Amino acid sequence: MTTKWVIVLLLLITAVLAAIITIGGWSVLEGGSGMGFVCAIYAILYAFFAYLVARWRRGILPLAAALSMILAIFCAVGADSWFARDKAGFDEASLSSSVVGVLVIILAIVQLVVIVAALYGFNQGWNIEEERPIGSGEDYGAGAAPSGSATQPA
Repeated sequence: MTTKWVIVLLLLITAVLAAIITIGGWSVLEGGSGMGFVCAIYAILYAFFAYLVARWRRGILPLAAALSMILAIFCAVGADSWFARDKAGFDEASLSSSVVGVLVIILAIVQLVVIVAALYGFNQGWNIEEERPIGSGEDYGAGAAPSGSATQPA
């Protein structure tokens, strides 16, 4: 149960960081590469993934781990370029380029944690029901004998 909420929190952190990077760096991201839309799609997808995980859908976790790996690669490749823009002659985004660069590095680290947590959560088997022995004395709904009455043979 705790793992599920940790994963939801990590997915929401990813969605928020991707949204901040997208909004803060939109003018630079859309400067010919079209990466602004990719960042926006990631933000929306991760918010949706958090919603699905919160509703006990563990099947989305391998997909979240795979997309986190791709996003971590994007962050690792692109982080240095944000710090290189901190010189004269480059267009400046809404946020400072060095701030966006730090956010991209933080996002890369969060993605590594998301990968580990998602795969750990997937191995937990949230969809598997626990079997209980017959005659344990607990009423589990349909087919249970009313309290105080003896069960009748079939």
